[in-house]
Amino acid sequence: MTARRRAAVLGSPIAHSLSPVLHRAAYAALGLGEWTYGRYEIDEAALPAFVERLDESWAGLSLTMPLKRAVIPLLDEISDTARSVEAVNTVLVGPDGRLTGDNTDIPGLVAALRERGVDKVASAAVLGAGATASSALAALAGICAGEVTAYVRSAERAAEMRRWGERLGVAVRTADWSRAAEAFEAPLVVATTPAGAADALATAVPDRPGTLFDVLYEPWPTPLAAAWAARGGTVLGGLDLLVHQAVLQVERMTGVSPAPLAAMRAAGEAALAAR
Repeated sequence: MTARRRAAVLGSPIAHSLSPVLHRAAYAALGLGEWTYGRYEIDEAALPAFVERLDESWAGLSLTMPLKRAVIPLLDEISDTARSVEAVNTVLVGPDGRLTGDNTDIPGLVAALRERGVDKVASAAVLGAGATASSALAALAGICAGEVTAYVRSAERAAEMRRWGERLGVAVRTADWSRAAEAFEAPLVVATTPAGAADALATAVPDRPGTLFDVLYEPWPTPLAAAWAARGGTVLGGLDLLVHQAVLQVERMTGVSPAPLAAMRAAGEAALAAR
């Protein structure tokens, strides 16, 4: 076991992050009593100085917004997964001090769906655009056999999603947000919009919906997720994604596998219930 015992999550704002709860639960379950996991309010301007101060006591960092792209020039290398979406949510500190950027959001999303029995779908829909939507497209590249329709609010966002589709090898069709209810015809819908943005769509959920992956975890359930579940559809939430990507981070930072998924999920659920 490595002597390095420190890890942390960085971002701004960061007070709401559940990452410390999840990682500390993993350390407790694995008997890694000397490991610590902190939380630091760091914006893009402060990031270079923080990274410069990393020493041999550090194992890795979790990154949230707005740092996932800002960190890339500060790293020695990045994984193909992170490069595919130009987003790093995990930094591993090597024994020689080399910094490697990775992305566990993409395989975490795939793992969360697999846990619920979703391995392959004929088509899919994505609500929204942006960094989370591009990660969703990257995940769908491996599980969606056909077309992905992205419902967006502007021509600029539509063009951006089509570019991501070309880059990731996904057949992407775009449609205006005014037609977003049509997304529910797909067997898998990934909602990547901010809190409240998709609430009005709850009334449009069909009688026999497929699978909804709503990446929000607070407040939960969202009106859309609640309506989906009420009609018998399969629902995954932001906590599913957060836990599965954190499992991969713990394994890569500590070198211990498998990470304790059940203990981490239970800790996350308890923390959310206490808010």
